[in-house]
Amino acid sequence: MRVGIIGVTGYTGNELMRLLFSHDDVELTYLTSHSFAGKPLDEIHPHYLKIMETVCRPFSVEEAVEKTDLVFSALPHGESMEKVSILREAGLKVIDLSADFRLKDAALYSEWYKRKHLAPHYLATAVYGLPELYREEIRGASLVANPGCYPTSVLLGLAPLAARGVLDWETLVVDAKSGTSGAGRVPSQTLHYPECTENFRAYRAADHQHTPEMEQELGKLAGQEVEFTFVPHLLPIIRGILSTIYVKLTVKMDEKEIRDIYEEFYRNEQFVRLLPSPSLPETRNVYASNYCDLAVKWDSRKNRLIILSAIDNLVKGAAGQAVQNMNIMLGFKESKGLNMVPLRP
Repeated sequence: MRVGIIGVTGYTGNELMRLLFSHDDVELTYLTSHSFAGKPLDEIHPHYLKIMETVCRPFSVEEAVEKTDLVFSALPHGESMEKVSILREAGLKVIDLSADFRLKDAALYSEWYKRKHLAPHYLATAVYGLPELYREEIRGASLVANPGCYPTSVLLGLAPLAARGVLDWETLVVDAKSGTSGAGRVPSQTLHYPECTENFRAYRAADHQHTPEMEQELGKLAGQEVEFTFVPHLLPIIRGILSTIYVKLTVKMDEKEIRDIYEEFYRNEQFVRLLPSPSLPETRNVYASNYCDLAVKWDSRKNRLIILSAIDNLVKGAAGQAVQNMNIMLGFKESKGLNMVPLRP
């Protein structure tokens, strides 16, 4: 199958290139970049020298239709919706890695992303691309909204108990940490090396744009409206997310009963690994892989459950999950191109 990437020169687009290049069932036939149109790919990403000899193209829907069967949009939030809408109107299957089609309510999108949604007519039919929850819907989808990196780690951590209806939502607090690549390739003062290294800080506490996405999906699982406290932090590392989730339960269960629920929920999920006790997730153990490592720990003194979740924000949190969705949409083996052993830096 012929696939294209719009926005190939960002961190996520580059990661898609890495994964798709070695995927036996697809051919990369269309790569675009607004900033670097006309430039050879190996000039922008020197590691592709003598590996991928191609020139970045400006966006053209006619060229996309001529050259591809499916397109990944790796454009920033707000920039993706217009081009995705054009591609869908032309009949192409699209996987969008921005946040532009994740929220079902256009007004909620405007509130959190501070811009008007330009293609609200596609929100109802866009499928939220978390395979562990929506595999069958993804199979028949023409537009998949790839989940955010923080939501992927948090939703996988909470989904088994949310679906059981045993979480006390008033007590839920999510403390999550991400590497700097999650902020994208465009430089800024706060992401300048001297600002990040030897430093650890919170940002957008209780105001992060991924909050309504997580509340939307957890609400679907729980069958009720959900709100909780979410505080993200910036780690002085390049890639990786570790989410520590604190919550009380509405029923009495011990740690073994909770583990049994997780083991059953993820029994057939290759990319979710429930760690044996007393092991806890570490970002280096999922580095450059499509795995999500989970652990549950019961704090008997405070009757509080602690859930820990680790992913690579650029792979399971972005490009890897997008390839997983593509495999499902096109009828390939779901793990095709993703069976890599994690690199351990």
